[in-house]
Amino acid sequence: MLNPRLDQLKDYPFQRLRDLLAGLTPPSGLAPVVMSIGEPQHPYPDLVGEMLHANRHLYGKYPPLAGTEALRASVGAWLDRRYHLPEGMLDPARHILPVSGTREGLFMLAQIAVPERKGGGQPIVAMPNPFYQCYLGAAAMTGAQAHFVPALPESNFLPDFRGMGEALLARTALVYLCSPANPQGTVADAAYLADLITLARAYDFVLVVDECYAEIYDEVPPTGALEACARLGDDFRNVVVFHSLSKRSSVPGLRAGFCAGDPDLLAAFAKLRSYAAAGMPLPVQAAATALWRDETHVEANRARYREKFALAQAIIGNRFGFYKPAGGFFLWLDVGDGEEATRALYRKAALTVLPGRYLTREGADGAAAGTPYVRVAMVQDAAITRDALERLRDCLA
Repeated sequence: MLNPRLDQLKDYPFQRLRDLLAGLTPPSGLAPVVMSIGEPQHPYPDLVGEMLHANRHLYGKYPPLAGTEALRASVGAWLDRRYHLPEGMLDPARHILPVSGTREGLFMLAQIAVPERKGGGQPIVAMPNPFYQCYLGAAAMTGAQAHFVPALPESNFLPDFRGMGEALLARTALVYLCSPANPQGTVADAAYLADLITLARAYDFVLVVDECYAEIYDEVPPTGALEACARLGDDFRNVVVFHSLSKRSSVPGLRAGFCAGDPDLLAAFAKLRSYAAAGMPLPVQAAATALWRDETHVEANRARYREKFALAQAIIGNRFGFYKPAGGFFLWLDVGDGEEATRALYRKAALTVLPGRYLTREGADGAAAGTPYVRVAMVQDAAITRDALERLRDCLA
């Protein structure tokens, strides 16, 4: 009765984590701290509630899948400001499509990007290793071969897609890239993005760049793929980016994001969504419109993360391969055995983190790139984070 492609999907990382910790009891004298999931705990702006309340009467209407004109205009103006796009390059009516949370969009886009065959064989969907599990789900359910490209310390955690070689690239239909990367926090610079865009056009694959952590960074605003397109002096051909308010504005429950880029791909995606997707409720669209216009709350949010990474640098120091990530809100710590460290942190320190192995698949060398690591989500407030990092240091030391 079931689609056999589901067999390619292991249990989701958080189910594996629950299984790993089953039967363990954290110490009763410590308050539990969850640092396994990237769910921001910062306060969200008051304007969210204000806009939802002011527009509550619109829950009685079906929302347009393409989004309101005001939402697309707000997103377009933000993209122009944030990525220094030439005037007139981006048309909100053609180049932007709202999605009800980017996970839905990242998954569904593969349905229009992956053909039955490519380059004379089974199409390939390539992704970094470690990766966001949604990418693997999209590859599996389109019938593509998932190809995992290592993102290791020696390459600054950036995957070398060009190194896949002619035969695999000819079959590649879709490439996922996350920048800033989840979990390593690496940022792809303008040269890297330009080379990857050039590669996508040479081999005619769709490049999907997940930029959901782009507004959380240490010093330099991360370059975006649309910005790289503009620097190439070209259009957005073969390129789609995804953005979300979940991290930028600390509203993961709002489920408000968008994709932008190649207008032909977005037109096809809009056609698919008309059959399969639910539109973002109109009060949510009103709140999202206001959030994309406002930068004050984003700067305050960014400052909170910077404060916590400074704490991590002071508390952890040079232990566990610590480095301050260029973007995002995760620590990617080399603890030798991620699963064993996760069990110890839960049992001895009442901390829940995620084994890096659960974010990876075994590569050609038979080794899972994330096995020695744990991912620590720095999503709690500064006081809780300080206490948690001290417990982590003392437990694993």
